[in-house]
Amino acid sequence: MDDSARDGLSVLAGNDRIHGFLIQLLSRSEQLLLAGTLVVIMAIFFYQPVVVKGVSMEPKLGNQERVFVNKFIYNFKQICRGDIVVFWYPRDPRKPFIKRVVGIPGDQVVIERGQVYVNGELLEELNVPGGYRGHCSFPAVRVFPSTYYVLGDHRSASNDSRSWGLVPRKNIYGRAVFRYWPLEKAGFLD
Repeated sequence: MDDSARDGLSVLAGNDRIHGFLIQLLSRSEQLLLAGTLVVIMAIFFYQPVVVKGVSMEPKLGNQERVFVNKFIYNFKQICRGDIVVFWYPRDPRKPFIKRVVGIPGDQVVIERGQVYVNGELLEELNVPGGYRGHCSFPAVRVFPSTYYVLGDHRSASNDSRSWGLVPRKNIYGRAVFRYWPLEKAGFLD
């Protein structure tokens, strides 16, 4: 076999390697495109990014922190006491609010000198340090069917059910599940 024939075979072998590499690259690109599409679909339909505005949820969530809200969870699960929910403010349904559920349908909620009582029992609130509780008292409120009593964790700096009443179930559009900004505080919310 002469040199020109060997060179021709080398070129063909090189072309086969390039062809194999391009097919592999195309296959991986298709997989990445599919994965990216699934992530976008999940983000659009199941999760929504929300910016926390104000200090009413401190110390758990601070002003301008960012969270993902699971918009789908309450189709399968009941809203529970302690959930951090995002809802349309009852007095202006264009404004989203974020608060913690304290009273669920059927509960009676009363606040005495900053201490929250639900159905006559002191509510254990590990998420609300003493300095954030406030010292005001509020009369008993019965939580009607399909409504919720919500409070900010920073009671002395929160506009919540104490001021404007119960939140209708239809206004609640999701549960805050994950803080993604700032990065050093990223993680799941309890």
